[in-house]
Amino acid sequence: MISAQDWADARRIWDYHQMGHTLQPCSVAIGLGSHDLGVADTSADLYQRGLVPLLLFTGATSPTTRERMPRGEAVHYRERALELGVPSSAVLVEPRARNTGENIRFSREVLEQAGVQVASVLLISKPYEERRAYATARKLWPEVEIVSASTPMTLDEYVDSIGDARLVIDMLVGALQRLMIYPDQGFMISQPVPADVAEAYQRLRQAGFTSRLLSIDSPSA
Repeated sequence: MISAQDWADARRIWDYHQMGHTLQPCSVAIGLGSHDLGVADTSADLYQRGLVPLLLFTGATSPTTRERMPRGEAVHYRERALELGVPSSAVLVEPRARNTGENIRFSREVLEQAGVQVASVLLISKPYEERRAYATARKLWPEVEIVSASTPMTLDEYVDSIGDARLVIDMLVGALQRLMIYPDQGFMISQPVPADVAEAYQRLRQAGFTSRLLSIDSPSA
């Protein structure tokens, strides 16, 4: 059972994970690989709206995407964008990254090798990963402006799209844990966590939403 308090706490953390940035034209959009093809859809939409001249998709495979995306997350994202009408000349692929830090570092290398001048990045992720992606990019690429974006949707809509409410709440809790512990490990900038969000996090941990938590010394960014 997921209680009313659990849902209220999950919504509070969901809202915190989203940056609320105003979309603006950027040098490039970087779509972070995951199980969620919505990242590719949103990237294609923002390209077609004229916000960016170029898309870069980044990501290898993971245990959660290997069967669904056997050619790699970035490759499948590119294929989806082409299906949606983005020209192949406007899409770059970074197929090696296996965590958020590598997404940023390897994407930067690909863009440098392609001779792309980058002053600003439209960073597109899953809705609950906006803040983590932003904090990581600000640490690893501080000289560019970062605008976070994701597919606009509510927590309820996201749960419906995944089909597993407990898993989604576990992911929200896990993403928040990383925001709290990774700055000390040098993976991202520190961001303040409001007291009500921290309290919601603790309640959800105590309620057993722990499957995506890391041991404190985990090295994976």
